[in-house]
Amino acid sequence: MFDQVPTALSGVFMLLPIVRKDERGSFTKLYHADCFAQMGMNRPVVEQYVTSSHKGVLRGLHFQKPPHDHDKLVTCLSGEVLDVVLDLRRQSPTYGQHCCLRLNGEARMQVFVPSGCAHGFYTLSDQAELLYSVSSVYNPEYDDGILWHSAGIDWPNQFPLVSQRDQEFQAFADFKSEF
Repeated sequence: MFDQVPTALSGVFMLLPIVRKDERGSFTKLYHADCFAQMGMNRPVVEQYVTSSHKGVLRGLHFQKPPHDHDKLVTCLSGEVLDVVLDLRRQSPTYGQHCCLRLNGEARMQVFVPSGCAHGFYTLSDQAELLYSVSSVYNPEYDDGILWHSAGIDWPNQFPLVSQRDQEFQAFADFKSEF
């Protein structure tokens, strides 16, 4: 049902679902609990949300702190983004490292982001929509992030459109990980 593609980060992988197309359009299965459990994604999906972003928008690098941390399954529904995951897990062999993946909506590409990793993306197309399926309910008191330009990521634009909130996150060098 899904091709699983490993990344440079421990426990982070891209999923390529089967997109069936015919004269009517397309059909894609984005989630299957048993299949995902076999791949090690065992936490239930308890909340979903969608972001819509214009070209040049950068969102991130976001995560939720324990005990409200969560796994994320991020699906590109339309457009194209440069998706970035930063490993914040102190015991991980890839702590402090990041991976960059190009996701596009036509292929319904997905990335699994385990708890303890920050996530962000940059919109490459005129418009892009991402679906987030997460394993805990959003809790604003435990919401946090890393300053987007402080972790050595080679973003396509050095002057993206970034929210005020995302501009105020702490630099990675100042971050004390709880993961």
